[in-house]
Amino acid sequence: MKTIYVKDIFRKVPHMGGIKWKKCIPWKQVVPTFLFLGAMFLLGRSAGEIMGELQQTAAAVQESENWGLGFGQEGQKPTGNASAAELKKYDAYFCAEGDEKVIYLTFDCGYENGNTEPILDALKKHNAPATFFVVGHFLESAPDIVKRMVEDGHTVGNHTYHHPDMSKISDKASFQKEMDDVASLFREVTGAELSMYYRPPQGKYSTTNLQMAKDLGYSTFFWSLAYVDWNQDSQPSHEEAFEKLTGRIHPGAIVLLHSTSKTNGEIMDELLTKWEEMGYSFKPLSDLLN
Repeated sequence: MKTIYVKDIFRKVPHMGGIKWKKCIPWKQVVPTFLFLGAMFLLGRSAGEIMGELQQTAAAVQESENWGLGFGQEGQKPTGNASAAELKKYDAYFCAEGDEKVIYLTFDCGYENGNTEPILDALKKHNAPATFFVVGHFLESAPDIVKRMVEDGHTVGNHTYHHPDMSKISDKASFQKEMDDVASLFREVTGAELSMYYRPPQGKYSTTNLQMAKDLGYSTFFWSLAYVDWNQDSQPSHEEAFEKLTGRIHPGAIVLLHSTSKTNGEIMDELLTKWEEMGYSFKPLSDLLN
């Protein structure tokens, strides 16, 4: 097969039909025009690709959320910035359905400062089950307390190893490592398997994260009642704590408290008594799932 080159065609063009094409076509103007149009095409394509990437980034930012609540009348369930129905698609929850006066106690454990054991003592006194969401540092620094949680019949869940902003983690491998490292160390410390319950650090999440957690077999738990108890330099008074925690309690509440709080350690026995006097009982998160 003979190869025909474009340059050969152009050599023949001036002789076709007796027309002098070199004189008819202003090549000095045509070539720059073709070059300009080609450059515009490439620039337009690059701009389109850049805009596409920016739109994808913007969409990822828009889907990131900080968990938040809106409260109405005293004793009524709050509204979250995502509905229970929307969260349920991802096996995620913030409050139980129905009007049963039950409370699900949960504690986030970042580090140990002497307040977890008084909390455990109060829970044991009231036979109140709880879920403790632990990070890697807590497992490393307070293994005996983690063992006691298990021995006392409590649930231990996953709060990630390094407590990062998980909404910024978009690849599944990095997400899974944060989760797997906690589960592995918990198994090493206790000889038991970590419960497949996940709480996003600081309540920061994205729907992508929720799907990743679900794909790994986790149920995600937000909360429907919490208060500012984590600031060690500005702990709430007992009165402030009781006002928030009894005034906003509601049927099916998932209560978030921090085990680092000195106030929580001091009031836990009395708080549980007050809730019981209001007609509430305590159940594990497994009851909510069932």
